[in-house]
Amino acid sequence: MEHLQIIEQNGIRVLTTLQLAEAYGTDSKQINRNFQRNNERYKEGKHYFALTGEELKNFKGSRQIDPTLKFTSVLYLWTEKGAWLQAKSLNTDKSWEAYEALVDDYYTVKQQVKVLSEREQLVAAMKLSIETSEEIALVKNEVKEVRGMVENQITLDHGEQRRVQIGIASRIYDLENNKELRPQLFAELYREIRNRFGVTSYKDIKRKDLQSALFYIEAWVPRRIS
Repeated sequence: MEHLQIIEQNGIRVLTTLQLAEAYGTDSKQINRNFQRNNERYKEGKHYFALTGEELKNFKGSRQIDPTLKFTSVLYLWTEKGAWLQAKSLNTDKSWEAYEALVDDYYTVKQQVKVLSEREQLVAAMKLSIETSEEIALVKNEVKEVRGMVENQITLDHGEQRRVQIGIASRIYDLENNKELRPQLFAELYREIRNRFGVTSYKDIKRKDLQSALFYIEAWVPRRIS
């Protein structure tokens, strides 16, 4: 990460979208898609800065940045916490490795060690303990929020898809002994599952909805019977 041009905004180190994308082994479009998809979880001034107008003009004039940004009207600069949310959204080994390297080599400014008196050490230790506790609580809350966001988007794995298939087959065979009529019921049940859970295929059912889907299948009655 030593090749990264150091950029600071409001006294803290930040990265442009392009720099972050390159570090994570992806492209700016993917970073922007993650941001737009989870926009409500990002807070300006905490996770990013959005430069516009005169502020953007001054920024461009004072630094040598990617020439493709020459005509952009909004420039996003990502803080360490913003980079963390992006890594969590990408959730790849490379993004997490890159994030750790960014923290070690870019976001964390190494300072010279200062010799402190015993009293100064005690005060510093107490202050650090308070700040660390607050930071840990904040990070835990953010981890919980992002984990919930990610888990809510996870679809069924192969084994869970198989459970749905078996449930559907069992229900159809319980309802209809005539094998010539079963294909119509299969088609009807699959169609109603798609409508019920708002998916294009039963494979796209969210994992969090698996039990609801199984209960729905178990209680399903075809229209011609009801």
